[in-house]
Amino acid sequence: STVDANEIKHHNQFAKEWWDKNNGPMKALHAMNDLRIQFIRTGLMNVNKISEEDCEKAKYLQNLKILDVGCGGGILSVPLARLGADVTGLDASSELIEVATNYATSNLKPDINLKFINTTIEEYSAPHKEEYDVLILSEVIEHISMKEIFLQYCIDTLKPGGSVFITTLNRSNLAWLTAIVFVENVLNIVPRGTHEWSKLITPEELRHYLKNCGCKVLQINGILYIPFRNVWCFVPQNTICYAAHAVKQI
Repeated sequence: STVDANEIKHHNQFAKEWWDKNNGPMKALHAMNDLRIQFIRTGLMNVNKISEEDCEKAKYLQNLKILDVGCGGGILSVPLARLGADVTGLDASSELIEVATNYATSNLKPDINLKFINTTIEEYSAPHKEEYDVLILSEVIEHISMKEIFLQYCIDTLKPGGSVFITTLNRSNLAWLTAIVFVENVLNIVPRGTHEWSKLITPEELRHYLKNCGCKVLQINGILYIPFRNVWCFVPQNTICYAAHAVKQI
């Protein structure tokens, strides 16, 4: 399995505070949503999956099936569903899937198409081959050891011509200094031990893995977290964190 039991154990300890947007251990992830959704929207416009006219509607992701792998407590799945997409969130942690399901049940209208499933991508992939228009791997791949195998299982669920959106940390000295030493160990904004240096992935490595899995990378954007303001922004350099958009070749 590509799932690391220690990663699940680490994230489970924050389950009760997962949806505390302002002061909880996941506040940086909550703050990332605007940037993530903007990146997804722009990427889908660039491949003509949605139009400018669509984006004027409240539910501009309608008619798109999205798979959010490693969805945790549903921080990104929920707003994507609110934008009209038919969203499935997968996570190997039963505790976090319970958090996500409880939040959705309590806060979403019945007409929202969103379901959460406690399973691994290995188990889910084969019965759902080429089912999804969009695949999301946000702040996930840096927690996986066997990255290319994991990516292949994920991309198998994507329709030919479908888009995969990934956000992650670069394996660079600057990323180690800022994201791990400063943000985790000094400021304690992200829980200590969340990121392991050896599991981080460079844009070049990600591009190589995606190519091997039959995808073409269209965009890699540098992104930066500003901890004192709890906001994210796009930056020209991808030295610390980055967002990638790739398309599965037909």
